Amino acid sequence: MEALIDFLKLFPLQASHGTATSIALFMVFAALLYWYSVFPFSQLERAGIRHPKPSPFFGNMFLFRKMVPLINTAADTLVKNLKVYADSGQSFDIHQCLGCFTMDVIASVAFGTQVDSQNNPENPFVKHAKIFFSFTLFRPLLLVFMAFPFLIDPLAQLVPNKRRDQLNNFFIGFIKNMIKQREQQPPNERRHDFLQLMLDVRSTNVYVGVENFDVVNCADEGGSSNGTPKKTQKRMLTEDEIMGQAFIFLLAGYETTSSTLAFAAYLLAIHQDCQKKLQREVDEFYARHDAPDYSNVQELQYLDMVISETLRLYPPGFRFARDAAKDWNVNGHFIPAGATIEIPAGYIHYDPEYWPEPEKFIPERFTAEAKSQRHPFTYLPFGAGPRSCIAMRLALLEAKIAMIRAVQKFTFQMSPETKIPLELKSNSTLGPKNGIFIKIAQRTDS
Repeated sequence: MEALIDFLKLFPLQASHGTATSIALFMVFAALLYWYSVFPFSQLERAGIRHPKPSPFFGNMFLFRKMVPLINTAADTLVKNLKVYADSGQSFDIHQCLGCFTMDVIASVAFGTQVDSQNNPENPFVKHAKIFFSFTLFRPLLLVFMAFPFLIDPLAQLVPNKRRDQLNNFFIGFIKNMIKQREQQPPNERRHDFLQLMLDVRSTNVYVGVENFDVVNCADEGGSSNGTPKKTQKRMLTEDEIMGQAFIFLLAGYETTSSTLAFAAYLLAIHQDCQKKLQREVDEFYARHDAPDYSNVQELQYLDMVISETLRLYPPGFRFARDAAKDWNVNGHFIPAGATIEIPAGYIHYDPEYWPEPEKFIPERFTAEAKSQRHPFTYLPFGAGPRSCIAMRLALLEAKIAMIRAVQKFTFQMSPETKIPLELKSNSTLGPKNGIFIKIAQRTDS
């Protein structure tokens, strides 16, 4: 701060020390805002994913604001489905119900189609997606792949699998049809989703702002007005790459988000005092706003604490790996270049040195003051470093909107079928072994 004030003194400004301090603070704020607006795009670039040029200060917000109406539409369907369970008074599997919600979001955001997975399970997209996630590898082979991940690709090519090929053909054909439909639509009629975002940059060597969804026509123009043919433009994102990114959405966004939401509902059903505190915060939120969006959900601090503590207790990615880029010594241990380092996030989240009474659900662990006193790498639900989860903000936005909409209308309750503690499975991600059965009641105090 003193350095900034000294820097400002180099300019012929007639201002008091207090004014100089205010200007310095504004410059710091502007620098942080710039970083925040471009950071997700730098993450995409490091992961090798082509993307539009970010709009400094606003690019990140524009990106997610485009997705909010799609998430809210899926949340409308979720609320309708939860009301059916509330009216019945029966215990039900909240994990399965929330899985339908996340499936609807992925179908809408990544695949450009609107579905209702709960009430239309025979929809071709829903049916094939469920088959896709019902795949189980032979257990010893799974252990081999976990120990030696570099063997996955060559072995997958050698082992024939008719079911896998049928699923691949369906999703590839589905995306190709969606791309064809988008190309035939006028720009103003195209949905503002992740699929369209990828289509906008697939055939241009010019980075454009996220708000610009009319670059496909520019790519299709054959020449200029004077008849001079245009130079061939560099292809930045192929159709195969678009399909690959859509698959990543399906793989990374379905089970992880649905499990996190289901675990949160389970914990709130058990800890009614926490649920009432969250409902009060949501009620105050709706007194100020008509609906949740990317900006105003950040106001819900206790909701953020609840989601964070849920992810600490039940991190979907309970382990992840990193390859050493070069030889390095860490606390006297030599790590050679190319070595694979396994990081046990789930174990770290239960270390009593950093988390007193780690088995307990205590959202207040994530107040601003508590977080500032902890090492940041003691909490790793999304990994860390340049290869951390690039979809973190979208996943949190989706989870928060779903939870806001649910607790505004309903109260989660325990039932005779609610298991304490839960039985968990830990195959590729952490999740409930046999579902999460609770009851839900319509609120009368909202």
